[in-house]
Amino acid sequence: MKSRRKPLGIAVLGYGYWGVNYVRVFNEVTESRTVAVCDQRPDRIEEVQRRFAGISVTTQLEELLTHQDIDAVVICTEASSHHALALRCLATGKHVLVEKPLTTRVDHAEELTLLAESKGLVLMVGHTFLYNPAVRKVKEYVSKAPDQVYYLHASRTNLGPIRRDVNALWDLATHDIAIFNYLLEGVPDWVSAIGARVLRNCREDVGFISLGYPNGIVANIHVSWADPNKAREIVVVCSDKRIVFNDLSPLEPVRVFKKGIRPVMTEPLNYGEYQLQIRDGDIMSPKIEVSEPLKNQCRHFLDCVESGKRPLTGGWEGIDVVRVLNAMDRSVALRGAQVEVEKYGRYTQATVATAIS
Repeated sequence: MKSRRKPLGIAVLGYGYWGVNYVRVFNEVTESRTVAVCDQRPDRIEEVQRRFAGISVTTQLEELLTHQDIDAVVICTEASSHHALALRCLATGKHVLVEKPLTTRVDHAEELTLLAESKGLVLMVGHTFLYNPAVRKVKEYVSKAPDQVYYLHASRTNLGPIRRDVNALWDLATHDIAIFNYLLEGVPDWVSAIGARVLRNCREDVGFISLGYPNGIVANIHVSWADPNKAREIVVVCSDKRIVFNDLSPLEPVRVFKKGIRPVMTEPLNYGEYQLQIRDGDIMSPKIEVSEPLKNQCRHFLDCVESGKRPLTGGWEGIDVVRVLNAMDRSVALRGAQVEVEKYGRYTQATVATAIS
């Protein structure tokens, strides 16, 4: 990144779990400094004042946006508030980094994305796993030809924490949808999802989601707030190997099993029956560079603001995830019926294709 005359001024909206981390990270990197924090809870404001000297605090967004030293805003509030807050920040000329998901509606996500582009501002979504070196390594293996991806599976379970604004599917599956889209470089055509309220809560705390990607690739996601076994795992099954990403394994986050099965390209023995070739090889754990995904994400955001390039997880990528989440909601309401992922909301496919070209 090119050196700046002065560090980029960052404001953080929402001082919860992620807000604390964003304040820390943007203070640690030399290209930025945290200028202000906004939160409506007095106890959170007091904690900022105790931990971080020199950071302005406020409970009012409008007061924050008038701060002359603020160049960009990080939004770490509940998902239902993302659209209104990001819209206000973009309208006042601030670059915006929004925690996942971008919004809860496709048309709202499109509105933010096109507004940012019209003003020459960076809009980025905090799909942090895409900045994880282990996920990047999985991407390298998935992209290697001529191996064919058969299917993917993700497990993301734990005892809570239970959110107040979204259900477990929105809270947890958002990560895996973003990862799957990244690995496969596309968006599913359809979704089939089932949600359950096993804790007798007002929203689903367990979910099973199936996704149909182009070229016949299928994916499955299991999420739960009610499972005592904490799991953060993604499995990619290919024709020549099986790739496992385990986020809870610090020593071997990625393991590659060089085993697989594929049809032999000869005449079938009879109608619909092909010969199959089984490959049995080694198991390996590739070396993964050690770096903090959130810090990688924040540095990428700063780089995009400085250079003007499109983020890896920009508005369009955020829209794609929201499209899938909205289809997932419709399927849950229809008790698992297969639902097509809408192309886009207010705008046509041609408009979007022109905008991102």
